[in-house]
Amino acid sequence: MAKDGGGPDWNGLLKWSLAHGDGTAKPRSLSEEDKKWFMEAMQANTMDVVKRMKEITQVMKTPDDVLQSQGVTPENIEDMLDELQEHVESIDMANDLHSIGGLDPLLGYLKNSHAGIRAKAAEVVSTIVQNNPKSQQLVMESNGLEPLLTNFSSDASTNSRTKALGAISSLIRHNQPGVAAFRLGNGYSALRDALGSDDARLQRKALHLLQYLLHDNKADRSVATELGLPKLMMHLASSDDSGVREAALGGLLELARDNTSGAGNALPDQDKLKDVLKSRIEGISTMDADDLSAHREERQLVDSLWKECYNEPSSLREKGLVVLPGEDAPQQPPPDVVGSMFEPPLRAWAASRPPPKEDSESESAKKDPPLLLGPGPSS
Repeated sequence: MAKDGGGPDWNGLLKWSLAHGDGTAKPRSLSEEDKKWFMEAMQANTMDVVKRMKEITQVMKTPDDVLQSQGVTPENIEDMLDELQEHVESIDMANDLHSIGGLDPLLGYLKNSHAGIRAKAAEVVSTIVQNNPKSQQLVMESNGLEPLLTNFSSDASTNSRTKALGAISSLIRHNQPGVAAFRLGNGYSALRDALGSDDARLQRKALHLLQYLLHDNKADRSVATELGLPKLMMHLASSDDSGVREAALGGLLELARDNTSGAGNALPDQDKLKDVLKSRIEGISTMDADDLSAHREERQLVDSLWKECYNEPSSLREKGLVVLPGEDAPQQPPPDVVGSMFEPPLRAWAASRPPPKEDSESESAKKDPPLLLGPGPSS
């Protein structure tokens, strides 16, 4: 059941799958011929993916001046990395990238002179290491955290900074050596700078990572306090961006629950915090029904933070605005506003990638895989 050209008949495979898996026919045993054809088709596709990854690796190893002499543009490289990201959504393919020699040149692209290539390379790294301890270790051993920290802390491109932060978040999650290296690399200082930026997307990602770190590494809460992060979070709790507000409130709640010092919670300037919470309560109280529903997490976080700090329910509870009619009561602890940011992507090579959630820079349509390397110069 192969095409005349020798490749697998994917249209035939699709029709066969629909005919045998739509639930309208009774299950039947597959013939040996069907089993053989199916396995050959699947194996051929796997071999094609590995072959293509090797071709991409060869391009990544090719010096920039050689690529430029063949008419390859930075946009071509970004398209190629976009394709590579699709392939490494499979954990097996992500781990194979190192074995075929592609990981080191990919990390080298984090130092590329073009911001778009740096950002796209960070996206690929994020996909490779997310929920993948083996690739996390391989990237750490290849010193991949260092260029990511450099880009996050000092890249002139905000998009590149944000993508680097996303890769760092995936790399150090459930990875204590990574968290330790992040701390030693002045990662918390870089988070402070990100919180002080004027880009809401960068602020949100920084707050999500900070909340994760404060939750899983309680010893670092004193570091966060010394760097003034609680005050920055108080400021961001009044942001015009609802996602920033929720993430800031979540981080403050983590610190408010820290009683390890024996002298109350780890939040400074309780009077300022009370003013911030009063302002949010006033804003929530004037919302219409649709806005109240859309800001459910913020309502519950404000109430929980007030109760944690002042040992009494907030006025939102008295007004019946913490749990609206028809809503389930919040579980204890209050809703996690971090988990969704670290949820692993669909790790199956046969699945299509979901569209980007936040990045307007990635809205261009997919293109056919570019042929980047042409014939060499004639002798």
